[in-house]
Amino acid sequence: MSHFADVIIPVPLQGLFTYALPDTLVPQPQAGCRVLVPFGNRQSLVGLVVRLHDQAPVGIEVKQILEVVDATPVILPAQLNLWQWIADYYLCSIGEVFKAALPGNLKRGKNGSLSTNVPPPQIEMGESLPTLSPAQSTALLSIKEQWKQHPVCLFHGVTSAGKTEVYIHLIAEAIAQGKQVLYLLPEIVLTTQLTDRLRAVFGERMGVYHSKFTDKERANVWWRQLSTQPYDIIVGVRSSVFLPFQRLGLVIVDEEHEVNFKQQEPAPRYNARSVAILMASRAKALTLLGTATPSFESYYNARMGKYGLVELSERYGRVQLPEIEIVDVSELRRKRRMKGPFSPQLLDRTRAALEAGEQVILFQNRRGYAPHVQCHVCGWVPRCPHCDVPLTLHKKSGRMTCHYCGFTTEIPAQCPACENPDLRSRGFGTERIEEDLQKLFPEARVARLDLDTTRTRTAYEQILEDFAAHRTDILVGTQMVAKGLDFGRVSVVGILSADTMLCQPDFRAYERSFQMLTQVAGRAGRRDSRGYVLLQTLTPDLSLIHQVVADDYANAYREQMLERREFGYPPFMQMVIVYVRHRRSADVDLLARELTLRLRQLLGTRVLGPDEPPVARVQGLCIRRIILKLERKLPIARIKQSLLSMRAELLAQKAFASGQILFDVDPL
Repeated sequence: MSHFADVIIPVPLQGLFTYALPDTLVPQPQAGCRVLVPFGNRQSLVGLVVRLHDQAPVGIEVKQILEVVDATPVILPAQLNLWQWIADYYLCSIGEVFKAALPGNLKRGKNGSLSTNVPPPQIEMGESLPTLSPAQSTALLSIKEQWKQHPVCLFHGVTSAGKTEVYIHLIAEAIAQGKQVLYLLPEIVLTTQLTDRLRAVFGERMGVYHSKFTDKERANVWWRQLSTQPYDIIVGVRSSVFLPFQRLGLVIVDEEHEVNFKQQEPAPRYNARSVAILMASRAKALTLLGTATPSFESYYNARMGKYGLVELSERYGRVQLPEIEIVDVSELRRKRRMKGPFSPQLLDRTRAALEAGEQVILFQNRRGYAPHVQCHVCGWVPRCPHCDVPLTLHKKSGRMTCHYCGFTTEIPAQCPACENPDLRSRGFGTERIEEDLQKLFPEARVARLDLDTTRTRTAYEQILEDFAAHRTDILVGTQMVAKGLDFGRVSVVGILSADTMLCQPDFRAYERSFQMLTQVAGRAGRRDSRGYVLLQTLTPDLSLIHQVVADDYANAYREQMLERREFGYPPFMQMVIVYVRHRRSADVDLLARELTLRLRQLLGTRVLGPDEPPVARVQGLCIRRIILKLERKLPIARIKQSLLSMRAELLAQKAFASGQILFDVDPL
């Protein structure tokens, strides 16, 4: 009988923690079981047993396990190995991975029960399989051929090419072979339409997993995956990579280019696409990355032979790609022909679509009523007291809000700087656009799709259901409207400000702008007739704009690869961003300089900074940034260990004890 257990604790501390197993403990835990343990000043925490042994720790007091929560393991050995890889690669503790991986109920030590003990019905592939077009059938065969040489295949199909129907055929074949499928999506809003389509074919064999479900619902999915009758298909967002899979055979990453696959805060700052590829590789499963606008890194991997590549260049039913009209907003403003954010051309096209009984989507990637409020006399702008950003006006609630920390306050009656009551909103958010549309088209039914209107699962489902049923005529939204939504009666799409994302100080700004504009434009004319897109811009001569109009992905990719090779950006180099945080500006500067000095001793000119990021204070913490550009031939694992050692040494010093050093590997 073992006397000690190494346990993962859900805290941001490196390593495992050893506890003693009292003889009276019944049942004795197994590796993979949860246990209740004392930790620090807390009464108890739920931990996870990794290893049982008889090696007593030297020189420290060993506390005892208080209780065994599970009779059988709640994670599989492959999951534990994956957690360790995530911790090592993304420079975090395995405890942080544990905290991110398990549903809330399981982290609180609650036992669950299977959502159902009834075996799922057998699939009968009948009239509910979609029939593939010749182009889709060719793509399906090509994917299978590519998989013979490359376990990962990039599926580059234009918008409305019918990629989902190809996925359904591949899923059915995997299930027929007794395999499980993980279908990853970047955004919760996309699951509504997709699950209806998949459930019509696969019925109760499919489970759905994302954060809009309750802890109990997510825990039920987890328990079901550990049962003898697990779901054959899991459709979910990035956290789905942490679920148990007993016989994984296929991973589909839809909209693989999306930045939402990357976790930003808190740690682990993992990319679900990368984790899914590794998970599939270890399970000897196949991976399909699907998108109309591949990430440049994925396309580079395909061009270099690391991934297979299949391209589908025609829309389903041979429907033409939408006609895109460039609208020069600067010229229209000079002539005073703009009505707020709307060009005359956009208003005319919208009116014509409504009269024809068709639908319109308008895209503005900024929520709220206005980006900020400003005093018309002295120029004062209200800012968040905790973050280095202006407050966004939300007219419906009558308040101004910080979109970084959530701070909210009432709109002042007068300017606190000059006491003038003339405070005016500046710019246009989706809330104001919705209001203006209701004035311009009083007969139209207008809805808004953004973070403010989709706080609950039922809210976003209702918005999409209403639009699909044509109970809504105009849908206004942020990037949510750009991602894979399929509505057959949308004839007009308006992009109100095509230049917004290009202003970001990020080497990926060009790539993201091309992807976003192409995806939004692709919502138009997806059925019987060609759609129409109005692209409003201040820079009509920009090469990016013309590449979007021509759907010229190849040239956009080629131009950016030349720049990235010259200036040393991914995929030619690996990037790590080191964030230094402290409540006092002087202390964060001192800590950042000391860390940079040590990094330069190790890496030389590969270290850039320290500097201030675009938002240099968030939630009261001052932030500095250090960028590392590392050649891929370097011993990256050894360098990462050095980074962890430097952090530990610096934060152990009394002067820096209240500081933070965070790592973002492969930032997006």
